[in-house]
Amino acid sequence: MAQATLTLTMPEAIWIQQVSTEYPEATFRVLAAVPGADTGFALVRITGPEVPNVVDAMDDHPQITELSLAQWSDNEATVHFETTAPLLMFSSRESGMPIELPVEIQDGEATIEVTGSRERLAELAEQLEHFGLKYRIEHVRERLHESQLLSERQLEVVAAAVEEGYYDTPRRCSLTELAGHLDIAKSTCSETLHRAEEAIVKRFVDDLPNVGGEDSLEEQLASP
Repeated sequence: MAQATLTLTMPEAIWIQQVSTEYPEATFRVLAAVPGADTGFALVRITGPEVPNVVDAMDDHPQITELSLAQWSDNEATVHFETTAPLLMFSSRESGMPIELPVEIQDGEATIEVTGSRERLAELAEQLEHFGLKYRIEHVRERLHESQLLSERQLEVVAAAVEEGYYDTPRRCSLTELAGHLDIAKSTCSETLHRAEEAIVKRFVDDLPNVGGEDSLEEQLASP
């Protein structure tokens, strides 16, 4: 499966874009969300210096058809509401790709994490564009268990190298000494470490944000 982190910019006509940019210091933390046929329901915690004004702005917005307070203070409120413009929920529903919660939205932008097949992620990208949600790719990578990244033998050799001080500065253990400790040939030890280091470094680089340029999500998903 592939895992993607995206930063979304909401369309200007949507309530969350208007309210969150009017109050840029407010943070909207989506705790739960359910799309309906034509509307969506969400539980959101709002924090910031002007929470009462933010809640009033939401309550007055025509795209918010119902709002109730679960918790309230000057700097924090938890609200349940219904909206006629749950574009993010609709994008998730239509693509069959669940969005991991909680999701934080601030000053018109939301960062989301999704995990699924590359086909579903590509469909999510199409749905985001269909609903007018602009997105920036932070990273796309294969989600592997650590045991899938290195073989059992590679794990054993790397763990021994760390324990014996092979990676310390200065080194407390040479390659010859490490091979002797593991009771394997020096050439075998060197090759095993090299393959493990290659896998680890490539995985690290894949996790760096914006590596690979500004390709679309579909183009990144098409890459091997």
